[in-house]
Amino acid sequence: MITSLTHKYFEYRYREIDRFINNPVATQEKILAYLLKNGSQTFIGQQYRFATLGNKDDFRKSLPIFHYEDLRPYLDKILKDKQQNVLWNKPVEWFAMSSGTTEDKSKYIPVTRESLTHGHYKCGEQMLAIYGHNNDRAKFFFGKTLVLGGSKQINNIGGGVFTGDISAILIKNLYFWAKRSRTPESISLLPDWEVKLQALADYAVKNDVRAFMGVPSWLLVLLKKIKADTGRELTDIWPNLEAFFHGGVSFTPFEEQYRKIIRKPDMWYWETYNASEGFFGVQYAKDSKDMLLMLDNNIYYEFVPSNEWDSPNPKTLTLEEVETGKNYALLISTNGGLWRYMIGDTIQFTSTNPYLFRITGRTKNFINAFGEEVIIDNAEKALGEACKATGAQITDYTAAPVYFGDDSTGAHEWLIEFSVEPDDMDTFIRSLDDNLKMVNSDYEAKRSYNLSLGLPLVKSLPEGTFNQFLKLLGKLGGQNKVPRLSNNRDYIDKLLAFIEPDKQ
Repeated sequence: MITSLTHKYFEYRYREIDRFINNPVATQEKILAYLLKNGSQTFIGQQYRFATLGNKDDFRKSLPIFHYEDLRPYLDKILKDKQQNVLWNKPVEWFAMSSGTTEDKSKYIPVTRESLTHGHYKCGEQMLAIYGHNNDRAKFFFGKTLVLGGSKQINNIGGGVFTGDISAILIKNLYFWAKRSRTPESISLLPDWEVKLQALADYAVKNDVRAFMGVPSWLLVLLKKIKADTGRELTDIWPNLEAFFHGGVSFTPFEEQYRKIIRKPDMWYWETYNASEGFFGVQYAKDSKDMLLMLDNNIYYEFVPSNEWDSPNPKTLTLEEVETGKNYALLISTNGGLWRYMIGDTIQFTSTNPYLFRITGRTKNFINAFGEEVIIDNAEKALGEACKATGAQITDYTAAPVYFGDDSTGAHEWLIEFSVEPDDMDTFIRSLDDNLKMVNSDYEAKRSYNLSLGLPLVKSLPEGTFNQFLKLLGKLGGQNKVPRLSNNRDYIDKLLAFIEPDKQ
């Protein structure tokens, strides 16, 4: 009876998805009209005369593109001056703290009741509907879902405004019926990562856990701890384990480790794209990691082509103007109070009917020191092939350029933490290099005859190095991530100084 009712609810939610799949452009235009109507009553709406903007062309011509630094003066009116009606005509009660800028340790992303209810939570339910549509035997809702979220505390900064990690905000405001099936709030919101890790392990082994939600890198730490502490197989502890809904970082480097530690051939791994700024995408089919762009979540999307990223006034495309196989930076306007906001992530559409995409990297997370334009998508594919060729498994990595020396060409330096070392490091390096050439013609050209770029330089790091470094930086746990690719040596040199202090 309960199973039947649950699947009927999933079917109801799936009909919502079908509606926006069949009417993508009209859905987006309706959302823009809604955003402009509500935004016209705000400080920024009056500044840019939202009430006079009749369509999407008026909108993109009249409003500049906002980066975080451009948004900060508006945020300060709320955070410091305790004003409201600045970015949205309803109160901004929450600010999600995410990785910072050069000036601030954290960014403060505005979150409203509307953006939680009609964005994050609505898309969360639609995610389950898509999963249920693909898996008619889904029964994870009969047990517990182990949620590994952020470790930042909820902070009351006055004026009815609170700050915290987005996962903490989502947990704090979650519907009561949803909280009953998840990790208790008293554990999920513990501020100390290592204390929380132990509490989660103690809780998990005593419950019928059927699904996981979280960032792959951090959940793997927890699962390894549980297996080591108990000496048992995870499928013996949780015989009804069914699915892992994951996001935050690419799953590719971790997939083999998960399949090894969770010895369950029918385990489902479901990709999501849920950020501080909004819930943007969900895996659409079991046999593909392509994600469906969520079009009815009160977020209006624009897309910046890669050749416009460095332009002072970049051209933007609307949904019907995008093409498959091209890289775009994602631009969003939301009922959380973000307007034409550049979030920094880049995507590539694999289909426009429906609109399916993959995350390819970040506008500032790449290596282009020699014109090679290596993005995260290139790196993940090449590393995956190098691992296959050598039996290696990667826990974490970062890479950056090595600049020309008096007697040397440039190169890319890779610091990699392996859970299983390559059976031959030279083969690993050659495979990494060959596969980067295969997926990136610019890299291949710069590697020609070793004139601009030499072979990659790979250094294997001891197990736990990245976590120890993140702990030193005060960024252990939660949604904190190791920068995969950097176009300068700031991060990698600090890491090298940490692991090799005598050489500095």
